[in-house]
Amino acid sequence: MSDKKVIFVAGGAGYIGSHMTRLLLEEGFKPIVFDNLSTGFREFVPKEARFVRGDLRRERDIENALERYRPSAVMHFAAALVVPESVSDPLKYYENNVAAAITLLRAMRRQKVKRIIFSSTAAVYGEPQRIPVREDNPACPVNPYGRSKLMIEAILKDTAYAYPEDFRYISLRYFNVAGAHPAGGIGQKGPQITHLIPNILRAAMGSKKLTVFGKDWPTPDGTCIRDYIHVVDLCQAHLLALKAFDRGVNNEIFNLGSSKGFSVKAMIRAVEQVTGKKVPHRYGPRRPGDPARLIASSKKAREILGWRPRYGLDEIIETAWQWENR
Repeated sequence: MSDKKVIFVAGGAGYIGSHMTRLLLEEGFKPIVFDNLSTGFREFVPKEARFVRGDLRRERDIENALERYRPSAVMHFAAALVVPESVSDPLKYYENNVAAAITLLRAMRRQKVKRIIFSSTAAVYGEPQRIPVREDNPACPVNPYGRSKLMIEAILKDTAYAYPEDFRYISLRYFNVAGAHPAGGIGQKGPQITHLIPNILRAAMGSKKLTVFGKDWPTPDGTCIRDYIHVVDLCQAHLLALKAFDRGVNNEIFNLGSSKGFSVKAMIRAVEQVTGKKVPHRYGPRRPGDPARLIASSKKAREILGWRPRYGLDEIIETAWQWENR
């Protein structure tokens, strides 16, 4: 018999997963952090949470954990997510993302775990025809990372259709996640971070010059435009999705973003204003697989989940800046 308070957090030692684990603990849940620590960090896992070192590509690892702890739901954060790397090494992304997800779903079926919240991405939209992007926009990813996530969404849909009484999912399509926990202790970590905000902040700190990938995009200032969401707001949406299962919200897809777009140049100016430091930067060629503009319509998440993001751009930058300075 599953324990309704026990949540299996795949990738719970990573950036987003560790923030989710904290929130689950604060809300009285019992998170089981499952991570192979390839990109996660053991020190990010609170001592109050159970930690299982395992790999989603090994079915026995997953089954052992599910059988032991009997979770009521899975939150799936474990994935490779660097767009340029997905272009140069697509097989890694199909193995690490798609094949591992299939392995997880098989184990869930055998252990009778019926609910999953899946971390998807705005990259499934590719070059959107309409801005802001709604969930019913055509999904046409332009890189293997986005394609891998769209494949998993299709697998979830087919699985829910095949087992309507025994399987339910909610897929959350993230736009650009940034910021750090206001209380400190966790944030984006690692030498190979490709996200824009930490790289702008590191340039402001003098560690390296920022490279802006392209200045001839079809946007007002020639640089890419993105929609940024604070990691804590993102995790709140997961919590609301978890509770929504009990209200009969099943097999749905939701965008998670601020519905506001900021160009790379605008982000550089915002960081300079918040930190009081200049951001040295140069222009390089466009990166393969990058769309010009991605801005979310989060109306569906607001109406159905009751989600209300609390953090604005300045707070995203401020919390990330505090983390980088630690």
